[in-house]
Amino acid sequence: MKKIRLSEALTVAVKAARAAGEVMYDNWHKPKKVNHAEQHDIKLELDVRCQALIEKTLAAAFPEIPVLGEEGITGDVTAEYRWVVDPIDGTVNYSLGLPHAGVSIALQYREQSVVGVIYDPFTDELWSTIAGAPTKLNGKVVRVSERDQVVDSVIAVGFSKSKSSLRISLPHVNRLLRQARKVRIMGSAALELAYVACGRLDAYAERRINLWDVAAGSLLVENAGGKCHLAPAPGLYRYAMCADNGRLRKKLRVEAWLK
Repeated sequence: MKKIRLSEALTVAVKAARAAGEVMYDNWHKPKKVNHAEQHDIKLELDVRCQALIEKTLAAAFPEIPVLGEEGITGDVTAEYRWVVDPIDGTVNYSLGLPHAGVSIALQYREQSVVGVIYDPFTDELWSTIAGAPTKLNGKVVRVSERDQVVDSVIAVGFSKSKSSLRISLPHVNRLLRQARKVRIMGSAALELAYVACGRLDAYAERRINLWDVAAGSLLVENAGGKCHLAPAPGLYRYAMCADNGRLRKKLRVEAWLK
């Protein structure tokens, strides 16, 4: 496949994210069809509809690039280029009418993110970046925070609700609750990473997370001057993740938690 112009890919990703975000916003207060419900998660018909819209928009410009999405795969996602898509990140929030959910789209080259877009339709905020360029929020360059002490920091966390995960995670969360200024569990990994990138949060850690949750946000954080550490975890497209402003990871002491 010929080399992709990242500026063109970014333009298309922004268009796709805004289109899906418009569908999210228009259906925010309408009844929603649940395709699948688990104790701690929900899959909506709108998840599928939004991914289909994103795929259609991306394919119109780049028909040869496969899509690895939370709601399914199209094409050979082992190819050099692939889109990685979470059509509604924060579906449980969204299903309850909580306005904290967004669209996440990344383009990866040889499994490394080179384009990242996250869109929050409720605040009309769009974070974007390409490899080698700064992270922007609605067109303005943003940077991570400069706080370098845990006691001054606001840390987002997330964790699965299995017995083994809770046994490992809760002691570390308890420690952070006592050490940090505030700890937040907000329910949208993509937006939490975007918030780290623009300095609203100082760090975000999660022991098990999916690639489509972090593919765009990890690049946003790195290009805003922070660090996003992703380590392969058990399961396909699963990772342990800690994103921070580049000053806090060692002080947070999350390595034992994330193993």
